[in-house]
Amino acid sequence: QVQLVESGGGLVQPGGSLRLSCAASGFTFSTYTMSWYRQAPGKEREWVAAITGAGGTTNYADSVKGRFTISRDNAKNTVYLQMNSLKPEDTAVYYCKVIRQGLPYWGQGTQVTVFS
Repeated sequence: QVQLVESGGGLVQPGGSLRLSCAASGFTFSTYTMSWYRQAPGKEREWVAAITGAGGTTNYADSVKGRFTISRDNAKNTVYLQMNSLKPEDTAVYYCKVIRQGLPYWGQGTQVTVFS
């Protein structure tokens, strides 16, 4: 079955960096677009970034463009989110997502807290 396991979250000061990882299993990872989403307290889950299966195309939400970088290692079945110049408004639980056979699959999420 499809499994997504995020890691790498934590506490960081404004301006700091974190790298999130999402380890995938249960499907042919290299053929699927992978996405990162986030959900802040009291807010709806929002899309952050996506990367195509071969990694040739990436897209970002305007709020993170120029600060976050999505990448993947198909040999390791892992997708990453490098987050630089973090702001307090980036505080959220971050999730990775894949849509397989029309169904969305989510990981359990990893908490990122940016505090002064």
